Amino acid sequence: MRSAYGVEQVRAAEAAAMERAADGALMQRAAAGLAAACADVLNGVSPARAKPRARGRVYGARVVLLVGSGANGGDALYAGARLARRGAGVSAVLLDPARAHAGGLAALVRAGGRVADSAGDVVRRADLVVDGITGIGGRGGLRGDAVDVVALVAESRAFVVAVDLPSGVEADSGEVRGDAVRADATVVFGAYKVGLMVDPAREYAGALRLVDIGLEVGGFSAEVEALQHADVAGLLPVPGVESDKYRRGVVGVVAGSSTYPGAGVLAVAGALRGGAGAVRYVGSAGDQVIARFPEALVSAGSVGDAGRVQAWVVGPGIGEDRSVVADVLATDVPVLVDADGLRGLDAGAVRGRSAETLLTPHAGEAARLLGVEREVVEGARLESVRELARRYGATVLLKGSTTLVASEGEGVPVRVNPTGTSWLATAGSGDVLSGVAGALLAGGLGARDAGAVGAYLHGLAGRRAAGAGVGAPVSAWGVAEELGGAWRDVCG
Repeated sequence: MRSAYGVEQVRAAEAAAMERAADGALMQRAAAGLAAACADVLNGVSPARAKPRARGRVYGARVVLLVGSGANGGDALYAGARLARRGAGVSAVLLDPARAHAGGLAALVRAGGRVADSAGDVVRRADLVVDGITGIGGRGGLRGDAVDVVALVAESRAFVVAVDLPSGVEADSGEVRGDAVRADATVVFGAYKVGLMVDPAREYAGALRLVDIGLEVGGFSAEVEALQHADVAGLLPVPGVESDKYRRGVVGVVAGSSTYPGAGVLAVAGALRGGAGAVRYVGSAGDQVIARFPEALVSAGSVGDAGRVQAWVVGPGIGEDRSVVADVLATDVPVLVDADGLRGLDAGAVRGRSAETLLTPHAGEAARLLGVEREVVEGARLESVRELARRYGATVLLKGSTTLVASEGEGVPVRVNPTGTSWLATAGSGDVLSGVAGALLAGGLGARDAGAVGAYLHGLAGRRAAGAGVGAPVSAWGVAEELGGAWRDVCG
């Protein structure tokens, strides 16, 4: 499990560590880790991102430090001193000279580094830029001279390493409210911060490298967490020797219509390949479903006539007639509501259910449920998914570049999905995800686990379908076909 913590939690852990350590020890540990990461970049950076002379060595590389007034600026200066002692040409751009860390600045100068008269020339020639402008306390984006300097960095070919957090992104929320540094990598000290794992800030952080500086965060409840292979493998419902199709879980699927029959087929595909022992399909796309999946149990009647299920999936492609949503919500088994089923969803009906409910909106659907513009959800994904969970008394899976899963209740970490690919932004992909998560609900997982594990497998299947490297376009059907391979990857 990868866990991320809020600003106040990190500061409390830092204060406790400082009491245990010698004066300045934490900054020296951070600087040592930062310098080592920068040296690794200079020794092995991608040719597409660096000047030819920087590749393969620290000696002679041109390094520029962007130094603010806080501790991150001090970390950058001390790291720069270490690189200068190894022969790098290190220049510091001081955004607030009067408030630059005195000890770090003196160490840089003693090591042979220098303070740049202006940012323009040194940034344009840089092989590596180290962003130490602001830290976890930064709010509202960058301002003043920092905006101009960061614009120069964006135009350069330098590899950008952020110190603990890209300057301008908000550590507690993942929001980006103005200009911010876009890093190729971020060296994280002691504990992951929320903004490093949640978009839009996540896209500014690049690759993450955690450096142990002696923080103890085990006593804090994480704000955000991401499952890893081992976590998912431990949650997956695996059939035993006495299992039959009913013990494995029967999921009911209400999806598709005469206009969108494919939604029903794809949701059933996700359910069958997501581990369901059987699928009972209810809807007008029964002929298409049975043609593709002869093992599906197709019903032409109502939800009540379909037979016993352990969970329901309702909504993908059902079109304008959403009366069936109320019928499904009135059942006493877990329910997943997606797509058309989310339109005009009655919060009271959801809150009044005796069994769990999992809502799976994308940003546009979440905006309609909250009564805000889509841009509000996209800019504040963490707060939006938490608010939806509070308002509907449900577990909410907010789809997007970083899929988030939130449950109602204080102190429950929001889960962020670490798998996936941008190629999953294709028609029908969400229908497959609904089927997978529904199958996991029927298999006995709680809504939070079903949503997080379903998104994890779906993301892995998308990666497999897209292929290595930059990948290639995929179809929703192609993603469904890779679910078995994703399952094996996790459990192998």
